[in-house]
Amino acid sequence: MGTRAQGTGTGTVTSEQVDAMMLALQALVGLAAQSVTQVEDRVTLPQLRVLVLIASRGTMNLNALAEAMDIHPSNASRSCDRLVAAGLIRRTESSVDRRNLVLELTEKGRGLIDVLMERRRAAIAAVLERVPERRRRALVSAMRTFGQVADKGSAGDAWKLGWQD
Repeated sequence: MGTRAQGTGTGTVTSEQVDAMMLALQALVGLAAQSVTQVEDRVTLPQLRVLVLIASRGTMNLNALAEAMDIHPSNASRSCDRLVAAGLIRRTESSVDRRNLVLELTEKGRGLIDVLMERRRAAIAAVLERVPERRRRALVSAMRTFGQVADKGSAGDAWKLGWQD
């Protein structure tokens, strides 16, 4: 694959660089998917999306949740009903508008998200332990830069795949 594409940074992006990032992406998506399977006995993927969204953005009402998830409010309501029944979120009256209910994580819900993220961190650490130290130092800089310049649209929607900010 010998194509080249111009980027906004300095120099030309090579196919080798893109292929290397694709390989890393495949590994990271695999690690993320494994972490989701570790909680799927307690929540479905759509329910996990609700939990991660609330964990990332804080309390929100049902309409804001449905809009953020790009689903009908009745679908969001059903997911929330199940999460309330499971003790993972709670609905409370808004302090600003008592006609409005806000959704927030319970301690149990926060704990599930914390466990999910810790398992991801542990899985990534296990892979990094197999990378020579000098390469890990370079990797930190490269990945941080990549993450910072990534399109906010795609990074901003990462919660849809169970990633917390």
